[in-house]
Amino acid sequence: MAATTMLNPRAGALAAWGDAWEALRPGTVEALLSLAAPDIRFSDPFQVVHGRDGLRRVITHMFSRVPDPRFTVTDRAFGIEAGYLRWTFSWGPGGQAETIIGMSEIHLRGDGLVTAHIDHWDSGSQVYARLPVLGAVIRMVARRVAGS
Repeated sequence: MAATTMLNPRAGALAAWGDAWEALRPGTVEALLSLAAPDIRFSDPFQVVHGRDGLRRVITHMFSRVPDPRFTVTDRAFGIEAGYLRWTFSWGPGGQAETIIGMSEIHLRGDGLVTAHIDHWDSGSQVYARLPVLGAVIRMVARRVAGS
């Protein structure tokens, strides 16, 4: 048993959740959902959904709209109230892949099931600023705010 898991038994549940996101493919969605509480709350900068069915819809939609999506967990931490996963989300063919870097705040119940998955990432610089027309406006505003 790893030292981290011995110090905090919930660390094993956090690691399993991160591993399930890294292994996420259309055929592994149910394996990920089996680690979620029935009333899980999932949120990211674009949406908030409740329950396993809501999370399943988010994931199914991602697979239908995003080419070759992949999550890579780059770090894990545990605080007093929650665990945290730092990750890179990439999509697109090979050398043409796009990426988003973010962090997920993970809340666990006593039995290790995930009750909340809250994604924190900068949608302005990592999505909107990449759009052709809107991106130019966002970059201009960012420069003005930064004073350069």
